[in-house]
Amino acid sequence: MLEAARWQTHHVSQRDLLVLTEEPLNAETRLDRQRGVITPAGRHYVRSHFPIPIGPTVLELDGARRIELSLAEIRAMPSRTVRVTLECAGNGRRFLEPAVPGEQWGLGAVGTAEWTGVPLARLLEEAGLRPNTAEVLFRGADRGIPKDLHREIAFERSLPIADALREDVMVAYAMNGAPVAREHGGPLRLVVAGWYGMASVKWLAAIALLERPFSGFFQADRYVIDGRPLREIAPRAVIASPAEGAVINGGEKAPTIEVRGYAWSGAGRIAKVEIMAGPAGASAAETWREATLGEQASPYSWREFSLRTLVALDNGGPEMDVGLMARATDETGNAQPLGARWNALGYANNAVHPVRIRIRA
Repeated sequence: MLEAARWQTHHVSQRDLLVLTEEPLNAETRLDRQRGVITPAGRHYVRSHFPIPIGPTVLELDGARRIELSLAEIRAMPSRTVRVTLECAGNGRRFLEPAVPGEQWGLGAVGTAEWTGVPLARLLEEAGLRPNTAEVLFRGADRGIPKDLHREIAFERSLPIADALREDVMVAYAMNGAPVAREHGGPLRLVVAGWYGMASVKWLAAIALLERPFSGFFQADRYVIDGRPLREIAPRAVIASPAEGAVINGGEKAPTIEVRGYAWSGAGRIAKVEIMAGPAGASAAETWREATLGEQASPYSWREFSLRTLVALDNGGPEMDVGLMARATDETGNAQPLGARWNALGYANNAVHPVRIRIRA
């Protein structure tokens, strides 16, 4: 508890993260303070199921052969760096109605970093694959007693073998050019680009091959919708500026405001972002305008968007409440829904979220 409190004090004093819980440590990125594409480690969201452990410096691999690789040995292997947006599957849970249990994430359980590590396929090659392998199991060093289970377990997740062998699935040892910090899963964490964050197992301790699908707690009881394990991140656009509740002094009857934010999807690059600005509470049938998109250097990274738009004060008064909405569509045609798809555990809520501001003439 003391360590978590020290960590919290350091970061909250800089107002870079919003801490939801201290033990285990869960904290949101403050998107209104995000600048550029890369999220610094100290501003990147943190998701913990159990108290933060001391991550092992030796990785066990149980393949055709049982081997151990030290952190130094892994760092000496050929590596790659991939820019990846990670998002917690519970991001947006706070906005579901009726309310559901779990960490009440707003929209900041997301961040983008450059991860450096060794492709998982290369490590599996070292241990050797077995011909009957169906899945690859990953065990973290974090342990605890989940709610509703009443016994201690480790955090474990699996990947189908075909997904595990993708070139952008890696065992990472660096984040934004520095060793992966302890709160972010260091010294070694799995990074599964394009998937919700639960797949990117932190404090990676062991990897094993399985002949049949894994049915552990965090695979079959949690991180599922209608019994199916979550996979790719659903498309989402989030407005970072203006922030919720902002007051803008326009000085005219039709002031111009700049809407800025980030959009991402795990299934494909962002193709377009549309913005709607109008009187608060207006129908989503109002005119949507296409925003300008920034570059997307990686298919797994979010993309900046911006739009300058006029908002007429057509209510006859000196000020007006305005609602802003952003909607993302990826290259596969998947678009953000206007309404939330409710589920009992509050996962994958990527509904368009309105931002309410006030404009004064």
